[in-house]
Amino acid sequence: MISSLRGMNDILSEDYERFTYFISTATKIAQRYGFHFIQTPLLEETALFKRSVGESSDIVGKEMYQFIDKGENDVCLRPEGTAGV
Repeated sequence: MISSLRGMNDILSEDYERFTYFISTATKIAQRYGFHFIQTPLLEETALFKRSVGESSDIVGKEMYQFIDKGENDVCLRPEGTAGV
């Protein structure tokens, strides 16, 4: 049997109500303090991350899933949120 990775559990129907309550409450508190929601793309051009964190950083060297897409673009899955924001 394959187990879930630590911290990567599914949110099942019995937990969903509690999860949505938590997210709703956290969102309201953050908004009171002037924070706003932002969702950056999961897929970005690799150059964005290389430029912002540096070619020799651990993020670029070890933590990025990088590939060439069908349109010949050099893209990667978002390794962290700083560059996108």
